Amino acid sequence: MEIDGKTRTCGLIGNPVEHTLSPLIHNTLAEMFGHNLVYVPFPVERGRAAEAVAGASALGILGLNVTVPYKSEVIPCLREVDSLAASIGAVNTLVRVSDGYKGYNTDMEGLYRAMTAEGVKLAGEEIILLGAGGASRAVAYLCAVKQAKRVYMLNRTVDKAKLVAEEVNRSVGREVIFPMALAAFDDLPDQKFLAIQGTSVGLYPNGDQAVIEDEAFYRRIHTGFDLIYRPWETRFMKLVKENGGQAYNGLKMLLYQGVIAYELWNGVEVSEKEAQIVYEKLKKAVS
Repeated sequence: MEIDGKTRTCGLIGNPVEHTLSPLIHNTLAEMFGHNLVYVPFPVERGRAAEAVAGASALGILGLNVTVPYKSEVIPCLREVDSLAASIGAVNTLVRVSDGYKGYNTDMEGLYRAMTAEGVKLAGEEIILLGAGGASRAVAYLCAVKQAKRVYMLNRTVDKAKLVAEEVNRSVGREVIFPMALAAFDDLPDQKFLAIQGTSVGLYPNGDQAVIEDEAFYRRIHTGFDLIYRPWETRFMKLVKENGGQAYNGLKMLLYQGVIAYELWNGVEVSEKEAQIVYEKLKKAVS
């Protein structure tokens, strides 16, 4: 593309950001739509997220994605926060408004679109959720609002899982998240589950690790969904497949959260055909 005086800028703030595939998503979409727009990553030092948001506003940056560790830290810097993002307590997309930015969370809708694209449903399902960190907290909320029957949140620290469960259950007005210790998976009902892997265990370069190694656990899973997309097949996914289940990685979640952000910034609708073109580029980059 030709960059000129009318080129609009979007980007990503976080620390680190060097590994990001987001420029591939957004710059590809800009080319496809003929938008005079460029997307770049902005590494932000710890403690300077508020300065980064203010600086972006002063510079006329059209929109920003936000990644770790700033998804909650930026919230006080915003003029508005979407109700879903406020409920989750994290934003990953900032959309320019007249006097600053409005915060959205496209991660969870991105995950929902990704799971739907693979034929995975949440409504009425009994789900195992591994982890109780920021990503798993958002997944727990998603499962609850999409009418999952029960979500068993397994975490090394049960007290942390209890806090998340209490918060989500209170927010949705029903008891749907049930905290458990990782080692207590034998206490789960004797049935098959959808399992969502929400920890960082297995992330490149530690792709030979899984938060649970016992194959007896994986025999309980009919479908496994790992939020990690690098490596292409995590240890969690391999164990699910080896024990008869289907397994998917988080690359389509990355795709769709980016697609939704691009739609918010530019007031367009990205078709599934267009999204698939971007997805093929992402697959090539990851592999």
